Amino acid sequence: MSDCCTPGAVRAGSYDLAVVGAGSAGFSAAITAAEKGARVALVGHGTIGGTCVNVGCVPSKTMIRAAEALHAGHAASRFAGLVGEAHLTDWADLIAAKDDLVAGLRQKKYVDLLPAYDGINYLEGVARLSGAGLALNGDTLKAGSIVLATGASPAGADIPGLERIPYLTSTTALELAELPRSLLVVGGGYIGCELAQMFARMGTQVTLVTRDRLLPGAEPEISDALTGYLRDEGIAVRTGLEYRRIGLSEGGVALEIETGGQRDVIAAAQVLIATGRRPNTAELGLPDAGVTLTATGAIVVDDRMRTSRLGVYAAGDVTGRDQFVYMAAHGAKIAALNALDGDRLRYDDSAIPWIVFTDPQVAGVGLSEAAARAAGHRVKTSVLPLDQLPRALAARDIRGLIKLVADADSDRLLSAQILAPEGADSIQTAVLAIRHGMTAAALGETIFPYLTTVEGLKLAAQGFERDVAKLSCCAG
Repeated sequence: MSDCCTPGAVRAGSYDLAVVGAGSAGFSAAITAAEKGARVALVGHGTIGGTCVNVGCVPSKTMIRAAEALHAGHAASRFAGLVGEAHLTDWADLIAAKDDLVAGLRQKKYVDLLPAYDGINYLEGVARLSGAGLALNGDTLKAGSIVLATGASPAGADIPGLERIPYLTSTTALELAELPRSLLVVGGGYIGCELAQMFARMGTQVTLVTRDRLLPGAEPEISDALTGYLRDEGIAVRTGLEYRRIGLSEGGVALEIETGGQRDVIAAAQVLIATGRRPNTAELGLPDAGVTLTATGAIVVDDRMRTSRLGVYAAGDVTGRDQFVYMAAHGAKIAALNALDGDRLRYDDSAIPWIVFTDPQVAGVGLSEAAARAAGHRVKTSVLPLDQLPRALAARDIRGLIKLVADADSDRLLSAQILAPEGADSIQTAVLAIRHGMTAAALGETIFPYLTTVEGLKLAAQGFERDVAKLSCCAG
């Protein structure tokens, strides 16, 4: 039984839609269907609410914000005449406050919503797809259509010896009773970068290692700059290496790496594996039920969110694509509407914003320069260092840059990536520009408010044709 509510009883043959998974995607599908008048079975397993509210976005971002507040005290000296101090006084209190926030949001945004929708019957158990529908707790749950939204879980890494040692994941790292004195973070994606910086700012000695560069999906200029900023904060960043083996050491764990033919050993009290996530499909019986999976266990769907089995749809992280909570909810809404109303809607991921909550933040939308070239575009680029942005100068923090990519023939914007302390709240302007086919010239001619980070998009757009260093404030 869930820790949140009393599950309902299976009403055989009474459902228009069965939704498997009670996280963001599952709730989105269930609510969408209920609002259309459908009778919905929402099947949950474990703690209601899924990844984002329980072990992902919410707990990690509040801890990252706490670390930013701690760092801000020390960084106050960038302003003349200021000296600031901030200290971590009680790690356990910080973790408890994080847990209270999670519990409150889980209650308000998930548990308390169920009674508001008469058409949703919440069921608890491990569902398995069968020829007759869904097998659940010894009963057969029949429904006109099914949406699978079971999410994903932290995956291990392909490192010899890892299976024999205890290691942290992005979930368990945020549940630690004590702050580790040293931490080895394996994986240079957004989870690895975010948590490495958070722990370092809390006082942990952090080493961050990755086979590739940091944020391999980001533009190289942004990856390189972020690497430098993390190193400036005392994080030992090691990139472009191979993992040879990992094992226990006298003080914790030791990872043997190889770079350019040279081997080295990195030791730490604990290790956090942040090398990716694995779709939760193992218990669903999908191959036997005619649902095609990728080599990594993700459910294959088309642009209508349909699986290879008629009447079965999937959405969210379980599909292995666009693993953002807002896209999970969006895809699930489309899946539910298509299941009820004839597959009319297409899933469009051409202008998805993504954010990495490091400091500076990284945000992007659209095709990277490399992806645009691979897609056949003749491209042009503009890079604006933040020392050309008045907002950054006034804040005494010029860490970062903005890069725009446009089609050289049509001038249409193809992508924007922002590395800036306030970059996350500026990316949506670029999303709208790209979604509506805006040109770089049009963006450069748009009026933006002065002394804002988002003004950097205008300056970067003007940078395709002119030297913005030669403009006065607000000129152009």
